[in-house]
Amino acid sequence: MRLGCKLNVAIKPKQKPSKTTLSFNYSDEQISFERLPRTEGNGKILIKVLPDCRVQISAPETASDEQVIAAAKQRARWIYQQLREFRSRLEHVRPRQYISGESHYYLGKQYVLKVIENLTEKPSVKLLRGKIEVTVREKSAEKISALLADWYKARAKEVFVRRLEAMLEQALWVSEKPPLRVLTMQTQWGSCSPAGRLTLNPHLVKAPRDCIDYVILHELCHLAEHNHSERFYRLIGQVMPNWEKVKSRLDSSANMLIS
Repeated sequence: MRLGCKLNVAIKPKQKPSKTTLSFNYSDEQISFERLPRTEGNGKILIKVLPDCRVQISAPETASDEQVIAAAKQRARWIYQQLREFRSRLEHVRPRQYISGESHYYLGKQYVLKVIENLTEKPSVKLLRGKIEVTVREKSAEKISALLADWYKARAKEVFVRRLEAMLEQALWVSEKPPLRVLTMQTQWGSCSPAGRLTLNPHLVKAPRDCIDYVILHELCHLAEHNHSERFYRLIGQVMPNWEKVKSRLDSSANMLIS
């Protein structure tokens, strides 16, 4: 599941373009976007507004830059509104300092970070009594960050395996359990390879369980439908009728969870 918002727009194929940065004007702003190649979804482009306020548009190589810009202009108001929303959220996201008192998240719950300096104890991370307790031999933001990242990744592996098993019971179109790996990604919650391997972002373990289930379900649906077709969304709806609300909640907390 990619971070941010996306929208399919049908266009007619034309000549082959090169990779480039393009722009168009809307309201009082010049909106720049990166054009990326797209091989799937013939005749369509994919518009994405990422939480860090980058705009990416994936288009078939047969589409001209003019066609891509024209398609972007058709959805200019939508792109503009998404940028405003993400910029507003970014104003309230402070860089992590990894000091006692900071808020960190796990399975949708907020925990207070407590940093303990102890020269004799082995560095560790513990979850207890509403706190994430990190023991280090030296109070270094870099070392605390690394310890937390390892802890989140270990927890993510355990949680994702359990949730995958639970979702497989409902994903009746999947005949065999797919291989699963955990990999930190900046713009995706998860992905499904052509060979059927699921990859999930360890930051996802900070989100509520239903959000984790949604991302896993999304990738399981790709085992049956590689594109975001009508059948793809029917499969999601059969298992999780309220998936759009869950997705919206996950997208709205993306900046907070990946920081």
